[in-house]
Amino acid sequence: MGNEPQNFLPAFTDQEGPQPGPSWAKRGWLDTLADSTSDLVSAMDPTEMTLAVAKAAKDAGKAADPAAIEKAAKLSIAAMTLVRLYRVRGHMAADLDPLGLSNREGPADLTLEWHGLAGKENEEVYVGGVLGMEWTTVGKLHQRLREVYCGKVGLEYMHIADTEERRFLQEKFEKPGETIQFTPEGKKAILAAVLRGEGYEEFLAKKYVGTKRFGLDGGEAMIPALEAVIKHGGSAGVREIIYGMAHRGRLNVLANVMAKPYRVIFHEFSGGSANPDDVGGSGDVKYHLGTSTDREFDGISVHMSLVPNPSHLETVNPVVLGKTRAQQAIRDDLKKKEQVLPVLIHGDAAFAGQGVVWESLSLSGVPGYDTGGCVHFIINNQIGFTTSPKFARSSPYPSDVAKGVMAPILHVNGDDPEAVTFACKLAVEYRQTFHRDVVIDMWCYRRFGHNEGDEPKFTQPVMYDRIRAHPKVSVAYEARLVKEGVIEPGTREQIAAEFTALLEEEFEAGKSYKPNEADWFGGRWSGLNKPADPETARRSVETAIEPKTFDALGRVLTDVPADLEVHKTLDRVLTAKREMFASGEGFDWATAEALAFGSLVMEGYGVRLSGQDSGRGTFSQRHAVWVDQKSERKYVPLSTLPHGKFEVHDSTLSEYGVLGFEYGFAMADPKSLVLWEAQFGDFANGAQIMIDQYIASGESKWLRANGLVMLLPHGYEGQGPEHSSARLERFLQLCADDNMCVCNITTPANYFHVLRRQMLRSFRKPLVIMSPKSLLRHPLAKSAKADFMGEKQFRRILSDTKDIADEKVRRLVLCSGKVAYDLMEARDAAGKDDVSIVRIEQLFPFPGDPLALRMSRMTNLQEVVWCQEEPRNNGAWFFAGERIEESLTAAGHKGMRPTYAGRDASASPATGLASRHKAQQEALVAAALGL
Repeated sequence: MGNEPQNFLPAFTDQEGPQPGPSWAKRGWLDTLADSTSDLVSAMDPTEMTLAVAKAAKDAGKAADPAAIEKAAKLSIAAMTLVRLYRVRGHMAADLDPLGLSNREGPADLTLEWHGLAGKENEEVYVGGVLGMEWTTVGKLHQRLREVYCGKVGLEYMHIADTEERRFLQEKFEKPGETIQFTPEGKKAILAAVLRGEGYEEFLAKKYVGTKRFGLDGGEAMIPALEAVIKHGGSAGVREIIYGMAHRGRLNVLANVMAKPYRVIFHEFSGGSANPDDVGGSGDVKYHLGTSTDREFDGISVHMSLVPNPSHLETVNPVVLGKTRAQQAIRDDLKKKEQVLPVLIHGDAAFAGQGVVWESLSLSGVPGYDTGGCVHFIINNQIGFTTSPKFARSSPYPSDVAKGVMAPILHVNGDDPEAVTFACKLAVEYRQTFHRDVVIDMWCYRRFGHNEGDEPKFTQPVMYDRIRAHPKVSVAYEARLVKEGVIEPGTREQIAAEFTALLEEEFEAGKSYKPNEADWFGGRWSGLNKPADPETARRSVETAIEPKTFDALGRVLTDVPADLEVHKTLDRVLTAKREMFASGEGFDWATAEALAFGSLVMEGYGVRLSGQDSGRGTFSQRHAVWVDQKSERKYVPLSTLPHGKFEVHDSTLSEYGVLGFEYGFAMADPKSLVLWEAQFGDFANGAQIMIDQYIASGESKWLRANGLVMLLPHGYEGQGPEHSSARLERFLQLCADDNMCVCNITTPANYFHVLRRQMLRSFRKPLVIMSPKSLLRHPLAKSAKADFMGEKQFRRILSDTKDIADEKVRRLVLCSGKVAYDLMEARDAAGKDDVSIVRIEQLFPFPGDPLALRMSRMTNLQEVVWCQEEPRNNGAWFFAGERIEESLTAAGHKGMRPTYAGRDASASPATGLASRHKAQQEALVAAALGL
C-alpha cells in the first residue's frame, strides 16, 4: 500500500500488472488472517488452550491436576472470548455523548453474565499476555477491558484485515502507559487551546451580533487536537499539512490553528476584502476563505494551508487529496509519502450523506492517486441542519462508510479534550506508520443553531434544553485539572481574560487594516501572473517545435522494444504511425496529442493525464500504454523521455472525485499539464459541482488560478442521448471575466498547439475541450508535419479547406467542431462555390476581432448562418449569436444578423434512433448550405 513504483511509470512497470490473489485484492490486504490469541481469539482449540494453561500453571507454581487444568482452560476460553468481543464491540458501550442523550446501554455480549462468568469475578484466569497480563482475576480483566474500550475513546479496528495494523492499535490501547497520558504542562496547553477556541467564538458573538459565523461552540476540543496533529506530525517527519473543511468552526481553525491574524478576520467581518482593492474578483464570504502559514513546535517548522471551498458539502475532499499528491511529487516524497499530510475536517451528516466522501476514500491506495493516508476528523454535532441522525443515515455512526477502505475509527467524547488530543496523536502515528486513512469521530454538540440566527428548538427541543444546561468544555476540564492539582482555581478566568485583551487589541487594529498583497502568485507559481492583455486579445505564444524534436518523438512513439510483444492491432497502428513520420503527412489526433505531451516533457514540464480509460483511450485511439500480450508488462513510451515527467492513469469510475483530485493537483503544480478525460463528455455532469464551484469561479472567488484541462468527447454520431453531448452550452453559460477557455477543435495540429499553449503562456486558465470521436480517424481531420513547426501556432478560427475568394462569398456558414466536415463534404458535392465555411475553434474567449476581420473582406456577403449539431436550446447558438452580430457590425455589415441551422429545441440532447439521427443531420446540413 502506498509504495507503487514511481518515476511516473518507468519504461517497464508491472504497477498494474498481475497480482497474486483475487482481482479485487489490494496489496498489503492479502495477509493471512490466522493469528495468535493475542489478536484473534474467537476460534481457540480447547486442547491447545488446555496445554497452554497447564504450562502456565506449572511455570507459576500453581496446582496442576487434570480436573483443575480443564476447568482453568474453560475459564480461559470464556475470558478470551470476552476479550475478543470487547475488541470488536467495546466501542458500542463507550462513553461518547457529552449530552448523555444517545441510548448506549451496550451489547449484552459484553457482560459477564453472557459469558457465564457472573459470580466468578474473584477466580484467577490465564490470559496469556493479553492487556499486559498473564494471570489475573475475571473481575480485574473485565474492569480493565471497560477502561480500555469503553471509556471516552471507543476504537473500531477489528474490520481491518492487516494483522500488523490491528496489533499496532491494540498495543496503543491495551498496554499500560500507552493510553491517554499528558504531562502537567501538556494539560495546561490543552486548556489554553480550548479557551482560545471558546473565547474567540464568544468575542465574535459579542462584537458581531447576529452575524453568521458557523461557530465551533461545543466542539472546541478540536483546537488542541489539531495542534497535536502539527506537533506529532512534525516529529514523525511531516513538513506540510494540507487542510480541507467546511464552514463549521472554520473561522476558529483559521485563527487558532492556522494563525491567520485576528485583525485580518475582524477586517473581513466588517465587510472588508481579503485582498487589495485593485486585484478584482468577486471575493467570497469569510468562512469559505483559505490561508497558508508556518507553525513551529519543538523546533520543527510545518507549513500549513487550508484550501478555500464553497458551501457545497465535502467538495473540497478530493481537491485536498490532489493538491497533496502534487506536493508529494514536488517534494520527491511519492515513495515514502511521509512529508505531506492531508487532513480533512467533516460534519457528521455530510460525511454520512455525501457521495463524494466515498469517491475520495476510494482513491486511498489507488496507484496514481494514493496520498499515503488521510487523517479525517468528524465534528459530530449529532445533528445536520435540522435533521437528527436517524433521518440522516442508516448506520450507527457517521463514520461507517470509512470501513470500506479498512480505516480505523476512533470515536471520542468531545467534552474530554485530552481524549480528543490523544486520538489525533494516535491517528498521526498510525498514518505515518502504515500510510493509510484513519478517522476521528468526535462526538460533541452545536451550542447554537445551524447558524447563529437559527432557532434549533423548532426541531430538537430536548437536545437544546440539555445543551443550554450543559457546561462548556473548559469549565469541566478546569475542574478536573484543579482536582488533579495541575492548576489553581481561577486559572481559566485568568487565561480567558488575557486572551480577550489580545482580541480587543486586534479588533482595534482591524479597523485600519489594509491588505497590501494578493496571495496567489508565490512559491511554485512565481513567474506566472494575470494576463496582461484583455480576454479578446490573441495572446499568441510560440508553440511550434523544432524538426529534430519532431523526429526524435517519432522514434519514441513508434519503436517497440525487442522483448515486448504488442497486440496485433496495435502493431498495425504503429506501422501506420511510422508511415506518417516517413511521409510527413496524415498525422491523426492521437499522434498530435502524443507529440504535444512528449515535446512538453522534453522541455522540462510534467504531464499528467487521468481518466477512466485514459491509457488506451475510450475509442482505442491513444495507446499511451503498451501492454505485453504474455506478461502484461506495461511500457509507456513517453515516460522514457528526459527532463520532465509523463504519467497516465486509468482512474476509479468516478467523475466528481477524480475531477476534483486533478483540479487540486493543478492548483499545486502550474508546471505540469494536468488533464482529466471523461469517458464520454456527457458524464462530466456527474462532476457539475466541481465545474461550477471551482473550475469556473475559483479564481474570481479565491484568487486561485488553475490550468486544468478537461477533455470531453463530444459529437453527434447517432449514439444516443448519453453519448453525444458534453453539454457545451453549460460551459459557455459559465464563461465570464476571462475565467476559462472553451474550445471545439477540428484539426490534430490545432489540438497540438492549444495543449502547448496551455503551458507556454505566462498565466493559467482552465481549458475545456470538446474532444472528438469520429474525427479521431476522419480522413479529412489530418495534419501535415509542417503544421507542427515553423511559425505555426494555435488558430482561434480556421478558414475553409476550399479556396474561395473572399469577394465571391455570398453565404457564410459559421460552425464549431465535427459538423464542419459534414458541411464541407455536402457543399462540395452540391458544387456550391459561393458558400464559405469558417470554424470557430475557440468559443471563449470569443475571437470577435479576427472573425470581424475575416468577414470584412467578404464584400458580397448576404447571409450568415450559425450551424450546429446540438438542439437549438443546447450547443453554442445562444452564446455565439449575439457575438457574431457584434462581429458583423465591426466588419461593416451593420444590420445583418446570423440565422440558425440545427436541430429543434429538445429536452433530450440527442435521439436514440439511428434513422432519425441521420435524417436530422442531413436536414441541418442542407438548411445551413441553403440546399
